[in-house]
Amino acid sequence: MMRGRLSGGRFVERVRCGVLLSFLMGHVLLGFSISVGGRASANSSAPDRAGETEWRRFREYIRQSWRILQRTPRDLVRAAEDPKFPSSTGRWIVYISPREDRTALEARLRQHLSPDEWARIELRRLPDDPAAIREHGLLYLPHPYVVPGGRFNEMYGWDSYFIVLGLLREGEQELARSMVENFLYEIEHYGKILNANRTYYLTRSQPPFLTPMILEVYARTRDKAWLARTVPAIEAFYRYWTEPPHLVPETGLSRYYDSGRGPAPEVLAHERDEQGRTHYDRVREYYRTHRVPDYDVRLFYDAEADRLTDLFYIADRSMRESGFDPSSRFGPFNAGVLSYTPVCLNSLLYVMERDMARILRELERHREAHLWERRARLRRVRINRWLWDERAGLYFDYNFVTRRRRPYPFVTTFFPLWAGIATRRQAARVVAHLSLFERPGGLQTSTRVTGQQWDAPYGWAPMHLIAVTGLRRYGYHAAAHRIAVNFISLVFKEFLEHGAIFEKYDVVRRESDVAAGLRFGYTANEIGFGWTNAVVLELLAELPESERPKVRRLGGVGVGR
Repeated sequence: MMRGRLSGGRFVERVRCGVLLSFLMGHVLLGFSISVGGRASANSSAPDRAGETEWRRFREYIRQSWRILQRTPRDLVRAAEDPKFPSSTGRWIVYISPREDRTALEARLRQHLSPDEWARIELRRLPDDPAAIREHGLLYLPHPYVVPGGRFNEMYGWDSYFIVLGLLREGEQELARSMVENFLYEIEHYGKILNANRTYYLTRSQPPFLTPMILEVYARTRDKAWLARTVPAIEAFYRYWTEPPHLVPETGLSRYYDSGRGPAPEVLAHERDEQGRTHYDRVREYYRTHRVPDYDVRLFYDAEADRLTDLFYIADRSMRESGFDPSSRFGPFNAGVLSYTPVCLNSLLYVMERDMARILRELERHREAHLWERRARLRRVRINRWLWDERAGLYFDYNFVTRRRRPYPFVTTFFPLWAGIATRRQAARVVAHLSLFERPGGLQTSTRVTGQQWDAPYGWAPMHLIAVTGLRRYGYHAAAHRIAVNFISLVFKEFLEHGAIFEKYDVVRRESDVAAGLRFGYTANEIGFGWTNAVVLELLAELPESERPKVRRLGGVGVGR
């Protein structure tokens, strides 16, 4: 999907794939008019507050999006389409695990697909070595799932946690459970929960939200046999994160690490600017023209040859495992990521350890549960030792090479509040610095404007849910309500202007038109959008009744002082 610019800062989307076309068709079926520079509804109320009719349309958009964004084995062609790797022949490769019975699987798929659809699919056995893949394709999953939208037409690791929360809010229990089942399948057949189910993502995962998803589904089903079946997968996924190369022995904490080598294929194929330069071309230009005090740039850039080093590409891939791609959190382009134990990852591993103990106690496996509780206690101590900065009053990522925390205020400082790791005093210190992040549209990701999408002035739905949940956990309800209202009202306002919900927002300007400020990575603002839809539902559900009418204030409710 490419973004076109029109006068007045408005924008239109140029449809480049059937995925987006079908999404827009869904709007037509719902009666939405995708406008440029005006409200989607002709009967808008006062400019500072929207009416009930507009709110119902917004809610219906989200409700219908789950089916529009759903992919199943019955519509494998639509699932296999990849906007990042357009097919010149109209045929799409679907790789199946070596552990699958190919004959039986093919027979099942033929029952669902017409002859014309089957002719557009090519099944291949996945090679043992991902480096041997020369033509990329979809990795088969047996159950229905929801994709984020836009160029992201596959099931993503950490997106799916937030999507599952949204599905459960909408009563879509079976679909939520199916997504968890797919993750159990990925661990068994592909070795881990993948960044997403494409072959170019086989070498990395994403932030691990598996156990919260499992417990959310279990809370609705109370199916102990199913819960017991998840335990081996949790153990295997935990080992992925807590053994080398992810384990950092110096701290006992973990880091992000991608086992692949060379440029990320999806970046070369799709992340180009209007001059045709890839993200990597722009990185080289930056290194040529800027002094970089954050790390030894010679590790990542050979100035004499004007080339990025092999280590840069490992770091670049590992940065993508973090989900925060890109920002300057670990130095420009996150190139220093391999030297850091991050706040987010280790908070999530603490949650995994704590959740596993809860699961095992639910299954009356108390001796095993005690081991996991001990692991969680130890990780909490290590997080507060290595990642808490007493002087700054924030959680920072720790560089185990330089033995220093990086003083880069980042929204992941709220993860230890969300996870319950912080003490009351530490939480109060973090909240005292809320003004670093809070803006009219919610929370900006960092305090620095770098031209990268995971820095200022951009805000993302999942970070709002993490932060708001963390604030509520420690009793900061007024701040939590205010941030939730401002973000929901921003998403709602932009829906009225453009007829769509987006991947990210400029929370300073309260706009979804972000392309002008982005200089690295991809500059589109994808529509759909799975985790934004879900977070809106979750934030709204947790607001008191007295606060909910405020989300229709299109200018928000202001920031705290």
